[in-house]
Amino acid sequence: MKLALKSSIFLLVFFATVDESFSLSDYQIKRFCKKEERKLSCIKNLREKRSILQKGNLIEIPVIPYKR
Repeated sequence: MKLALKSSIFLLVFFATVDESFSLSDYQIKRFCKKEERKLSCIKNLREKRSILQKGNLIEIPVIPYKR
């Protein structure tokens, strides 16, 4: 009985926190856009996406491959 209660509480907490997302801070946005050719447009674009994300809407996130 205790095992079933503990496992159900664990699953409830796990599925309740899965839908959370965190947005970038201003410093992280500037650091990310430092390498870009068009810095101002990059900063503007990321700030717009951050505001859309904070409102609860979905955004597309491009995957950038890691270069060694």
